[in-house]
Amino acid sequence: MDFSSLVLIERDNEGKFLKEHGSYKVNQGAEFVTKFYMSGSKVYIEFSTGRDVEEWEYSAIYDLMSIENIENSGYKVEEMLDEYNPSWRICFDFNEDHNEMEDKINDILDMIDEDIEKVMEDIKGKEEQYTE
Repeated sequence: MDFSSLVLIERDNEGKFLKEHGSYKVNQGAEFVTKFYMSGSKVYIEFSTGRDVEEWEYSAIYDLMSIENIENSGYKVEEMLDEYNPSWRICFDFNEDHNEMEDKINDILDMIDEDIEKVMEDIKGKEEQYTE
């Protein structure tokens, strides 16, 4: 699915929507985003593989996924092990400047796209290794 924008919604601690903070034009990588929201002054991007994975792929993806480039860019990333598919949550500070925020989001989406594409390529041919 092609995405042209993501809308940032603020929500409270119970998940209730409070208000919209903006709509941001996005590039590829957005297809992996499962949730995009704000709580307090923090923005969260949750992302996954973009498709349901087989059981062996689940382990292989977590083993081979490299999120260091996202972390090295100053973002906090955590694995979300309670999800059906491999998933991660990125956290960063909200920026009132719309253009700077849009640039930051697109930088993150570029890294997500690169990392997901790489790990999906890296797991090819490894089914036997993860089903033993």
